[in-house]
Amino acid sequence: MKISLFGTGYVGLVTGASLANLGHDVLCMDVDESKITQLQQGAIPFFEPGLKELVQHNMQAGRLRFTTNTKDAVQFGSVIFNCVGTPCKDDGSANLEYVFTVAKNVATHSQGYQLLINKSTVPPGTAKQCHDLIQQTNSEAMIDVVSNPEFLKEGAAVHDFTHPDKIVIGTTSEQARGVMRKVYSGLVRPYMNLLETNWETAEMIKYANNSFLPMKISFINEIANIADRVGADVKTIAKALGMDYRISPKFLNAGIGYGGSCFPKDIRALVTKAKEHGYDACLLKSVDICNTRQKSVIVQKVKDELGDLTNKKVTIWGLSFKPKTSDIREAPSLVIIEQLLALGAEVHVNDPIAIEEVKKILGSKVTYHNSIYDCVEGSNAIILVTEWDEYRNVDFNVIGNSMRTKMLFDGRNIYDPALVKQAGFTYHGIGRK
Repeated sequence: MKISLFGTGYVGLVTGASLANLGHDVLCMDVDESKITQLQQGAIPFFEPGLKELVQHNMQAGRLRFTTNTKDAVQFGSVIFNCVGTPCKDDGSANLEYVFTVAKNVATHSQGYQLLINKSTVPPGTAKQCHDLIQQTNSEAMIDVVSNPEFLKEGAAVHDFTHPDKIVIGTTSEQARGVMRKVYSGLVRPYMNLLETNWETAEMIKYANNSFLPMKISFINEIANIADRVGADVKTIAKALGMDYRISPKFLNAGIGYGGSCFPKDIRALVTKAKEHGYDACLLKSVDICNTRQKSVIVQKVKDELGDLTNKKVTIWGLSFKPKTSDIREAPSLVIIEQLLALGAEVHVNDPIAIEEVKKILGSKVTYHNSIYDCVEGSNAIILVTEWDEYRNVDFNVIGNSMRTKMLFDGRNIYDPALVKQAGFTYHGIGRK
């Protein structure tokens, strides 16, 4: 099949390259000329494991191309994926400007029967708005709108596309359902859940997914904060909870909160959408409040232990919001660093991938290190922010020798406190000591 795709961010580029790898002929469009030039040269503007190889392989095979020409992109594919960004507005609602621009452009340049597939995360009612906009723009357009939300985890997006736990198709058209089955024919297996439903249900499935998981994270963080005060160990508590088959152990790792481009904005967008319909989503609002507060918990621990932070050197291990990505959107590290700087601390940072992204925001406010060991020299404390594998097996005996005071604040609870203490460190986790 010939498939067009608008937007070459995380979702768009992974989707386009993966569809090409299924044998489809894919043309990806983006208004960012510098990004398209970079992609045409086989370079990837962000880090995602396995994506560069996938893009280059399918470009060489002639199945994946890139353009900035809107008309060409619309008229190339019988199926058009809408993967543009839906950033958060100041009021918490999703900015759908780019989604509607694509819908209008498709209606303007459309030829014959086509599918417009909203892959981006959009609030309930967006597919209908796209449908109505298309009719207003070109009443003769033969375009079916489909809601087909993505469920890709940054750091594992390529695998998630090829091994989905579900494929959700929201449409009122039986013809559109048939085309969508062809799009995903290379992925569908007898055991796979192919959920066919209406627009609004498909849109809500994505928001429900991206609200439940952060709620689970905020729950265990709340339990960890209480555990800190009563002398309990949250790791054991989480293990016990995970033994209950109704709960499962996933997303029960206490820490300094979630970040990224999805969870924070999707929670806020759903709260705002509920408000528009006269409902106060107090549980979801609390999840967002808890997560915002959680990012400051570890700074308070540092203050309690070190006192006045003026001219104290604090080392940050990990900058991206999670391992295996360069994404720093809503990253806890940025909040922690700004708070430490405001308290007068001298901040030194290390990350395997995300340093260049942080430089664009913080500039010379902090000192950057490519070496984990150089980063801690003369430091009063280490704060583990992102649980990259590179930090899991460091030699604390060696690291401690170069530090001014041996203090570790484990923001992700990845270390065994006993082993860290054997190296002469004072250990502080989240909900554990």
